[in-house]
Amino acid sequence: MLTCVKARSLVFDLFGDYLRFRGGEVRLRALAALMACFDVPEPTVRVVAARLRKEGWLDSRRDGRETVYVLTDTAWRLLDEGRSRIFDRTTGPWDGQWHTVIYQVPETERALREGLRKQLAWLGFGPLAPSVWISSHDRTAGVRTHLAGHASVRLDILRSRSEGPAADRDMASRAWDLAGLDRDYAVLLDAYRPRLGAYRRGLPGREALVARMQLVHDYRRFPFRDPDLPPELLPEGWSGRAAHEVFLEAHGLLRAPAEVFVDGVLGELAQAS
Repeated sequence: MLTCVKARSLVFDLFGDYLRFRGGEVRLRALAALMACFDVPEPTVRVVAARLRKEGWLDSRRDGRETVYVLTDTAWRLLDEGRSRIFDRTTGPWDGQWHTVIYQVPETERALREGLRKQLAWLGFGPLAPSVWISSHDRTAGVRTHLAGHASVRLDILRSRSEGPAADRDMASRAWDLAGLDRDYAVLLDAYRPRLGAYRRGLPGREALVARMQLVHDYRRFPFRDPDLPPELLPEGWSGRAAHEVFLEAHGLLRAPAEVFVDGVLGELAQAS
């Protein structure tokens, strides 16, 4: 495994890859059974689910003696947006336009400033200068939505072109650590490309579930860092596209056995209720 998966992340990933397609809800016993596949004890599952409910990501209801956890509208939106960023890539030629966000946030609003920076990075913007972020895609609507209701923030949004291709590449190299990102993509490729043969031959259900969740966990950190730049702005030999293709293939190959296993766990516990 490339990274250790935390229990909180596992719950989100189980909802994002499986439970959302099965009504967006799960009995606590079933969630605990699925989490046991990752050696997460039931008391930890209870604590994590209760915290997610307190934070507004899950609702709960009683069904007889059992607790059922249900995705909230906020969680649905987060999962939809996250899935799009993880699985989709922009296609077609770039129009050469840069979309620039310039913001002013009062010094007293540090938490708001940090939240804005995280949102800009998630949307694919990179810092060209302090308080000046750029993107090769028009995702400014997401920025406006994030800042709705924050009257203290001054926001200027511009659209412009640079002096030419050389300037574009220079701006991209300053706004994002493309070399570091490319190295990390290469590490992912080295880890998962050799596993495709075993995935094609088929894994047992439980093993496929664990492998698929680890794959999602290892890959989903990249959309926070990768602005999905057009090819003309990327370094030569860029590993990102190949890594995305390997991710999609591996995720698809593991789907059937993992879903059969999940459905078996959910069905068995539903019958026992």
